[in-house]
Amino acid sequence: MDFEAFFADQLSGLKQEGRYRTFATLERLAGQFPVANYRRENQSKPVVVWCSNDYLAMGQNPDVIAAMQQAIGEQGAGVGGTRNISGTNFLHVELERELAQLHGKQAGLLFTSGYVSNLSGLGTLCAKLPNVMVFSDELNHASMIEAMRAARVPKVIYRHNDVDDLREKLADAPDDVTKIVAFESVYSMEGDMAPLHDLCDVAQEFGALTYLDEVHAVGLYGANGGGLSEVQDAAARIDVIEGTLAKAFGVMGGYITGSANLIDFIRSFSSSFIFTTALPPGLTAGALKSLRLVREGKHLRETLATNAALLKSKLKAANIPILEGPSHIVPVMVGEADTCRKASQVLLEEHGVYVQPINYPTVPRGTERLRLTPTPAHTAEHIDQLVHALNQVWDKLELRRVF
Repeated sequence: MDFEAFFADQLSGLKQEGRYRTFATLERLAGQFPVANYRRENQSKPVVVWCSNDYLAMGQNPDVIAAMQQAIGEQGAGVGGTRNISGTNFLHVELERELAQLHGKQAGLLFTSGYVSNLSGLGTLCAKLPNVMVFSDELNHASMIEAMRAARVPKVIYRHNDVDDLREKLADAPDDVTKIVAFESVYSMEGDMAPLHDLCDVAQEFGALTYLDEVHAVGLYGANGGGLSEVQDAAARIDVIEGTLAKAFGVMGGYITGSANLIDFIRSFSSSFIFTTALPPGLTAGALKSLRLVREGKHLRETLATNAALLKSKLKAANIPILEGPSHIVPVMVGEADTCRKASQVLLEEHGVYVQPINYPTVPRGTERLRLTPTPAHTAEHIDQLVHALNQVWDKLELRRVF
């Protein structure tokens, strides 16, 4: 086989469809977020970042940075191995304890990313529980889908947030299967939220284990930042709550929380946990400090909500098509891959606005979009500049105003 020809042909297909991914080289500037330097051909210019998952700008928080620097200075760059060999650090234990407390659970377990925590948490349950069948929301994240695929268990897809469809599919399943219902709280590409109690009611009716991905909600919603499960007072009804340290907490890593036995079970049987080097002291200390600040950071959540509402209202007034939802995520609809890429490029090169195009397979074909994520660090002036830039791009590329 001509491997190079195959690779080139596949890449050519992506380029022809307008889905070939390119990445702008950014230099984040500590203390200046959302402004960053866009570097290209030995030149740089300032741009305003509108697609960061650092939702509360905690990655720029001076106390978080100081905690990371102190941990590195005191303990070094790495932990020296996997958790099973020599890598378990007292910071890991403390962070797991406080994450479990955040969600009202008995125990927590850290991973190197939110992707890995889903792959390991959900994947181990799928692989090790007997005769499993998973019922998955049709918009679940790729990490959850990969966990099911890797475990090679039967998977039933129910319509997005459709409780009646879930009930029908659970009712049609054989009585002797072990049922897992997997869903998210805030869906990152739609910006909508799950009806957690309704989903739990149906899962309980059929004796199913519930698995919730809170990555786009933890830190951002609830009096303590416990996520949508805290807002809806549903955490106690959910068997596994999974989250990330890389979004609202602004650092890196993922985790799951649940009962002591469930967490110990995954710790003991998950290859992704057993054979992966543990998070280094700097990242763990930063995440722990950020968690404590965010837990008390009601003002951060209030400012984020205010900025998200202001952005949505100004986009609507400017006749820029958005998917309206209750969350902080603002999808601006374009509807065609190559056009979405062009809109992103014009915003970057001509207006100093950085927002990546979102294409298939992240979203279905025909629903390509620009995904805006305001933060507490964005100002009203930033929002006005963004709306003005989008208006100009929509006119220049003759994009649809109604979607």
